[in-house]
Amino acid sequence: MTHPETPRVPDQRTPAEICAMPLELQAVVCPGLSVSVAACLRYELAEPYAVYLDNHVDLDEPITWVFARDLLAAGVDAWAGMGDVSVHPGVGASAGTVFIALGGENGTVVLRAEAALVRAFLAATERIVPFGSEPRHLDLDALLLRLFEEPPEPGR
Repeated sequence: MTHPETPRVPDQRTPAEICAMPLELQAVVCPGLSVSVAACLRYELAEPYAVYLDNHVDLDEPITWVFARDLLAAGVDAWAGMGDVSVHPGVGASAGTVFIALGGENGTVVLRAEAALVRAFLAATERIVPFGSEPRHLDLDALLLRLFEEPPEPGR
């Protein structure tokens, strides 16, 4: 039993600049039918607002989606996001899972992940950059330099 005046030990920060969690997702084809997809969630100190979802399909390079870490965190507990990416928790028979919907030119894929793994990944990211402290880790000079050096996309 802890005395009420005993200070809480803060979560430990890690000196790592990257964390990655390999996981197996289920691509929901239709109700009752899904296909396994090897994937990896990644987080990098250099881009403190973003998470990467690498989907390893039968291609030489993975298909990578980038979206907000806050979106993933919010979607573990409630519906979050609109447009190309949305995240929401499973209910009923799907409780304990998180659904990630990714939309693009060729349609939308819905991926199902174990909520415990997503929560563990988010906890690992928070040891690198605590939620709310992202601005202190953002290198605006490097970001502006990168934006000005990249050639414009065709048609823009």
